[in-house]
Amino acid sequence: VQLQACGGGLVQAGDSLTLSCAASIRTQNRYTVAWFRQAPGKEREYVAAIHYSGGRTYYADSAKGRFSISRDNAKNTIYLQMNSLKPDDTAVYYCAAGPVIVSSISTSAAYYYWGQGTLVTVSS
Repeated sequence: VQLQACGGGLVQAGDSLTLSCAASIRTQNRYTVAWFRQAPGKEREYVAAIHYSGGRTYYADSAKGRFSISRDNAKNTIYLQMNSLKPDDTAVYYCAAGPVIVSSISTSAAYYYWGQGTLVTVSS
């Protein structure tokens, strides 16, 4: 599986942005696809995840209420809709995929495949 993330850019605080993660081949139905982010000088941080087949979603506390993860199985694409963006959301955002169980859903090491990352910069 190859993943390609895109959609990042420079926005102002309060704006919205949608990231896309395109898979090169049909993602295995048992896979979970997640978004992580890494700000300069900080550890990679889990943001949100979705079961590719059932569509169940999971969110980090920092994303609840502002971010929404969704999928389009026909397009093999996962989306991250981000609303009310804050300067603290500035980071490189990565999508990742793998046969991840719920208890490990926020653990980056549990994911087999990673996209190259897309930079989101939120100005104040």
